[in-house]
Amino acid sequence: MARFLTLFCIFQAVLFVLELTPPVQQWLVTPFTELLVLVSIGVVAPFDAGAISSGIYLYDVPSGFAMSIEAGCNGIEASIILLAAMLAFPATWQVKMIGILVGLLSIHAVNIVRIVSLFYIGQWNMEVFDWAHLYIWQALIMLDVFVVFLLWLRYVLRNGQATAVFGGAS
Repeated sequence: MARFLTLFCIFQAVLFVLELTPPVQQWLVTPFTELLVLVSIGVVAPFDAGAISSGIYLYDVPSGFAMSIEAGCNGIEASIILLAAMLAFPATWQVKMIGILVGLLSIHAVNIVRIVSLFYIGQWNMEVFDWAHLYIWQALIMLDVFVVFLLWLRYVLRNGQATAVFGGAS
């Protein structure tokens, strides 16, 4: 357990520091966030002709509501936590990569639902938007990370995919 916690903290620290560097922001974070906005507006636009996007912004033309996807709202921090946990756990590389892929897809699918819901909540009521944004969705995204990790952990332990530290396959 001490090994896992130590590696988990180290991986998080390294990944969070890397995320904040200007090259990573410029070449990965900003383009990813803009892609997230495009996917989100792609979900909304077929049903809402008044919805448009530009860069990291989503707009509802009829109501005048606009929102931006900022750091902390693009799912990257949640992804880093899941990535650090899966990398720190002693499992085979194959099962780690599968877990990371499925986990990241899950986090970002839930985040798109989050963005779309907040887009409509914001048009309806800003107080509810602020509450949903700051409390409900923050907790749900982290709950998603936790549940994905626990399900992956259950699979790893049940199928003997843990490495020698836990007496499984290497």
